[in-house]
Amino acid sequence: MRVKLLRYTVDPELLCGAAALTSSKSGRPSEIFEGMDLERARQIIKRVTGYGHMSVIEHASFTFSIEDVSRAMTHQLVRHRLASYTQQSQRYVKYDTLKSYVTPPTIANNPDAQKIFEEALEHVSNAYNKLLEMGIPKEDARYILPNAAKTNIVVTMNARELRHFFNLRCCARSQWELREVATEMLRQVKKVAPSLFENAGPTCVELGYCPEGKMKPPECNIEEIKRQFKNL
Repeated sequence: MRVKLLRYTVDPELLCGAAALTSSKSGRPSEIFEGMDLERARQIIKRVTGYGHMSVIEHASFTFSIEDVSRAMTHQLVRHRLASYTQQSQRYVKYDTLKSYVTPPTIANNPDAQKIFEEALEHVSNAYNKLLEMGIPKEDARYILPNAAKTNIVVTMNARELRHFFNLRCCARSQWELREVATEMLRQVKKVAPSLFENAGPTCVELGYCPEGKMKPPECNIEEIKRQFKNL
């Protein structure tokens, strides 16, 4: 898989810092923004979001290209409704099952399982190509394509929704492929807007405890997880 931050709001921390002051200052937002410096903006963002007032960071948006991931993963990704998505269409793009698919590690690490997996994909690929040769439209032949099929998708979220997305999808209980994507997205946005994503990561990083209750994976060590995401 490949994750790349394509574009983001210019000066996102300055913008969100100015937005935060707008609600409590009598000056014009444009003047507040022009007079804002990065250190002050970061202090304001830390204070205001520390109160739980997260709406001010909705003014910053981030757009990613997420490439060579499975349809199984993107089906979960698009459940996050406060976002914009544009995905590669199987109606228009001819698909090569034998070259473009994602193999889960549990299958890749088991030779017998991998053999079954690859044989099934070969059978699907042959059937898909035969349907196309018969004149069946791609939009109908795609009905037999697997969840393992690779796809590309462009995703845009604002900073508040991203933080919520990271809470859920950086968690050890999240599906492995989406967790890898979310963690890489977080790594990249922290570089360009650190104050907007301070303490971002799975919910336990912010809370200091696991909210999953009995569903908490036994291998989870919250202090280790907090160190991991602090140093991301």
